Order: sequence, then C-alpha cells, then structure tokens
Amino acid sequence: MSQPSAGPIVERVDARHRYEILIDGEHAGLAAYRDHGEQRVFHHTEVGDAFAGQGLAALLVQRALTDVRDSGKRVVPVCPYVARFVEKHDEFADITDPVTPDVLRWLEAELD
Repeated sequence: MSQPSAGPIVERVDARHRYEILIDGEHAGLAAYRDHGEQRVFHHTEVGDAFAGQGLAALLVQRALTDVRDSGKRVVPVCPYVARFVEKHDEFADITDPVTPDVLRWLEAELD
C-alpha cells in the first residue's frame, strides 16, 4: 500500500533565486526572482505540464508572497502570472510595488 501524499511543499532556494514547488519530492514548478534591495522582483513562474491544472501555480505564488511578507521585503511583479495574482488578491497590495522602467533595466542586466 502506498503512502498518501503529504501535499505540495514550497521551498525558497536562495542559491537558485527561486521558490520551488514539490509534489511527493518531485519538482513541479518554480517562481524565479531576483532581490533588488528590499524588493523581491518576480520575473518568471512555471509549472510542468505533468502538473498543470491542479492550482499549483497559485499555491506556489501565494506561499512565495507570504514568505516575502514574512521576510520584510516588498514584491515587484514583473512576471505576468504574479502580476495577475496580486491584482486578484488584495491581501498582498500593501507589499506590492509597481513595475518601473528602472526595475526592468536593472532586471535585464541581472539576467544577462
């Protein structure tokens, strides 16, 4: 008899600048970021095809943003998925900063 799933686990992996979501120990997706002072700039979110349609991206982003709040940082949602998420979830409005041309230039240089 197999063990029941413990449910999705979200971990912050600072060395890789991302949050990862794991299902039964298997990598299911990520939300990538770079830190810019007190801002955590999210630039990419993805969930593997095998895990699509299970609400994992929303869970991943919700837990990542909660971690950002707990860390005393602010969110800059460059990633379109994260931007839509914060638009729909007012509870993160107080820690969300706008995407500015300066942040976009900085991020482009960081990712080169």
